[in-house]
Amino acid sequence: MKSSEIREMTGQEIQSKVSDLKEELFNLRFQHGAGQLENPQKMKQVKRDIARCQTIAREAELSTNEDTK
Repeated sequence: MKSSEIREMTGQEIQSKVSDLKEELFNLRFQHGAGQLENPQKMKQVKRDIARCQTIAREAELSTNEDTK
C-alpha cells in the first residue's frame, strides 16, 4: 500500500484499515507458528503498512491541531 493511497483516505477509513491489517498480522502469526506460512515476507510488509497508516493518521492529527491554534 502506498502512502499516497493512505493520504486520500479519511481518518475513519485509516483506522478501519489499521484494524484490518492487525487482524491479518494476527492470522499470519498463527500460520507462521504452525509452519503453514508460504511467504514470510508478508508479515514484514503488513507490519510496515500498519506503521505507515498510523504515521499518516498522526500527521493528520497534528496538522489539524496546529490549524486550530
